[in-house]
Order: sequence, then C-alpha cells, then structure tokens
Amino acid sequence: MNLNELPYQIGLTLIEGIGDVNAKSLLAYCGSSKEIFNQKKAHLLKIPGIGEFLARSIVNSRNVLRRAEEEIKFIQKFKITPLFFSDENYPLRLKYCSDSPVLLYYKGTADLNKEKIVGVVGTRKPSDYGKEKTQELIKELKASNVIILSGLAYGIDIWAHKTALEEGLETVGVLAHGLDRIYPQLHDKIAKKMLNNGGLLTDFMSGTNPDAVNFPKRNRIVAGLCDALVVVESKRQGGSLITATIANSYNKDVFAFPGRAGDPLAEGCNGLIKQNKACMIENAADLLYAMQWEEQEKKKTRPHQTALLLNLSEEEKIILKVFEKKDQVQIDELSYTTQLPVSKIAALLLQMEFSDLIKSKPGKMYERV
Repeated sequence: MNLNELPYQIGLTLIEGIGDVNAKSLLAYCGSSKEIFNQKKAHLLKIPGIGEFLARSIVNSRNVLRRAEEEIKFIQKFKITPLFFSDENYPLRLKYCSDSPVLLYYKGTADLNKEKIVGVVGTRKPSDYGKEKTQELIKELKASNVIILSGLAYGIDIWAHKTALEEGLETVGVLAHGLDRIYPQLHDKIAKKMLNNGGLLTDFMSGTNPDAVNFPKRNRIVAGLCDALVVVESKRQGGSLITATIANSYNKDVFAFPGRAGDPLAEGCNGLIKQNKACMIENAADLLYAMQWEEQEKKKTRPHQTALLLNLSEEEKIILKVFEKKDQVQIDELSYTTQLPVSKIAALLLQMEFSDLIKSKPGKMYERV
C-alpha cells in the first residue's frame, strides 16, 4: 500500500456527494487523489460533473483526512489490503463497470483477478430443492477451479460458501458493512474459514453498519466481479433480482434454475428466463457449455496457429499478446490493457477476424482461434 497516497484515497471516498463516478472523473483530470485535495475551487469547477456544491465540498474537506488516518491504523492492525481503482491489483473486471467502487478493502488469499469467477445468489429462505441445486452446482464446478462469489447472507449465499469450502474451492464473500464485523453474526465461523481459502471484500470502512441501503451497493460488486451469475431460487422481488439486473447492465452472463409454475420461490428465476434476462440451466454442465469453459480447457492443449503472424502490424501483435494470458477478452479490457482507443481496437479486431486469428463472441468478447 502507498502510505503517502492512502490517506487521500480513503479521504476521497468520504467527501460528501462525490460518489464513485465523480471520483474517477476527478482522478482522470487531477492525476492522483492527493492532487484532488490540492486543487483550487476555480479549477475544480472546470471538471465535468463537478458543480458548485461538490467543488466546495472538496475544498472544505481537509477534516476527512483525520478519519482516513484512523482507518489506516485499523487496516494495518488487521492486515487488510486496500485496493484503489488505479492500483495494479484492483479487480480488473470491476474497472469496466462505470459505478464500481473507487476503493475496496480486502482480506483473504484468493486472487480477485483469477480466470473464472462464478457468482451464486438466491433467496434467504431456500427450499430443500434450492439447497440441493446449490450444492450440486458447486460440486460439479469443482473440476473447473472457479472462485465462488456471494454475499455471506442467509440462505443460498451461505450454502454456496459452505459447499465451496467443503469442496476445496476458493470462495469470496462481499459484505455490506466494514471488515470490523460479520453480519449475520451466525456466519462468523464460516467467514473465518473463508479468509484462508478465499476472502472477504467490501467497499465500506470499519464502523459501517449493515444498513438496508448498503446491500444494493454490495450487489453491484457481486455482479461486476463475476464472469457468470447464477440465481438459484428467488421470489418475484428481492436482492437476487437486483444483482441479476445489474449483471445484465454490465453485459455479464446470467443464469437461473427454473422452478415449478406457481411456486413463489420460483417466480424470480422463471421471470428472468421468460424475459430473456437469464439463460436457463439445469446443472453445471449447462453453464460450462454456455461459457465455453470446457472448450477453453481443450484449447489449452492445442498450439495456436502461427501462420500470418510475421505479417501482423505491431498493434495486432500487441493485441495477440493479451490473448497469451486469456482465451477470451472483452473489447474494453483490450483497450485498457493495450492503451489503444476502442474504435481502433474494433477495426483491428475485424481485420484479425478476417484473417482467422480471432473470432467474436457475445457480450463484446473475443476469442483466440
């Protein structure tokens, strides 16, 4: 952690009215969180989205740095890792979500940039069917070595975490409060086990209560951090459907288990499927097929074609280097990694597709042939 910048990074999240979107805009214009605090009001007013109220809040916000120093003592004492938006180890999947947290607090062993992350969510009062489907899904995903992501809540969430631990899979819980507590308290033992085979993640500082308004914010992290989101069981309304809606807005793949017509616990999943907001699955094999993860595993044993590589431009070679680490990459990630504009990337990808070097996939994804 950068102790010179960290007080200002934490302080930025404490300025009244800023929020994550404006914070990123300020960073883009000012260069660093520290520089934001050094700006004069007149300069701040020239930044898009920063009006009179926000400019005044920033100029008069020196007092938040004292609270930031208190938080630094807390994270050092409990060996918590702060992940700021501009850090290399910040979760790359979240960087492409416009409203993702500018600062995260993480404690655990799992790599948040691991190749495959599956979010599993559902009702807080599941039926035996919902529990069984959750267990079956995760047991069948074991061979794919995915991270299981959820919210540590009652019901489907905790069943997902417990089953992942039993199967030796890493599992990460996203919290709606600070890392100084576990809510619900009943899940404290599970949470401690997760620290050694997964982790706990939040964008809330210590001392933050698990208030109702925090859970939708928590849900956006679950939606943004996973590659695939699975809704196991849900009523017509609830946090799981909020998470699914957010995941759709992020162009994530959403899946749902169907249930009996007229069953209140199936209304949410059936509704997602009927409205084409989720793909119906009956088991993990359906998910693996839809995500083409089994095919990716097979491709790892096949050499990529080398024909035409000598005729590639330097920019095309840079793009192919990104595919050396991943079989599938989203166009926004390619742009961010290569530092080439999306419009330029799109033109290059089209040419490379004509040359049978890559092929396009749903959700602005591209795959190495």
